[in-house]
Amino acid sequence: MIAEMAQWMVDTIFQFGYLGIFVLMAIESSFIPFPSEVVLIPAGYLASKGEMHLAMIFAMALLGSLVGAFINYFGAMLIGRKVLQRYGKYVLIKPEALDKMDRYFAKHGHISTFTGRLIPGIRQLISIPAGMARMDLKVFTFYTSLGAGLWAAVLITLGYLIGDNERLIKEYLTQITIVAVVGVTALLAFYFYRQSKSASKE
Repeated sequence: MIAEMAQWMVDTIFQFGYLGIFVLMAIESSFIPFPSEVVLIPAGYLASKGEMHLAMIFAMALLGSLVGAFINYFGAMLIGRKVLQRYGKYVLIKPEALDKMDRYFAKHGHISTFTGRLIPGIRQLISIPAGMARMDLKVFTFYTSLGAGLWAAVLITLGYLIGDNERLIKEYLTQITIVAVVGVTALLAFYFYRQSKSASKE
């Protein structure tokens, strides 16, 4: 039932072309869970048939992802922060925890935002703690664009090269996800290793 509703939604909005891609990616990047692969892989396939342009697909996907990320970022900043400051003590979240989160995102927000955009299930959520910690907007925008752009490029290319072969898409998408998670883990390990080495020298 859910799969059929998702397919109906995609088919309906795809009738609007590039605007539909923008809307779907904004939804996918906000607080509503929606798989980006069901949007960008078919779009890449349409590009391979000459019915859409790769550059426009990528541009709309990136803009949509940014809009969705900004919804979470500003929503968390304006609403979530106030709620936690007022009621956090009732769920064992003390003001010191918010201060710690602020310091973390001030120092490590760039790597967390970039890598978070590459992990399924985390992509939408990483904007929330960034907003609550009031991460610098320019830094947030740059690294969100970097991570979202890389993920969009991978999915569009997959659709362009493989087309409508559902079996191959599932196989390669699983492999890409595993590689992304392993790569992110290695990148984070290297980053924090470098950070600890730098701290030990000070």
